[in-house]
Amino acid sequence: MRPEQVIFKALQQADNDRYLLALAVSKRVNQILAGDSIKVKDGSGKDFDTKKYKVSDLALLEIAEGKVNISVQ
Repeated sequence: MRPEQVIFKALQQADNDRYLLALAVSKRVNQILAGDSIKVKDGSGKDFDTKKYKVSDLALLEIAEGKVNISVQ
């Protein structure tokens, strides 16, 4: 998926609120760096290599695909 498409889909998940999306990505990045598993797979069904991809890109992709829910508390 192209980066523009990922961002568009992620913004839709955040009700087009860029601030909320930025907070959600930041929180998810911290969770991944703390040891949480990545919830998306690459095209061949394997786990993404965090040495090859930025953690923030993976967090954004998780949000875009609906694997991580965004909620306001």
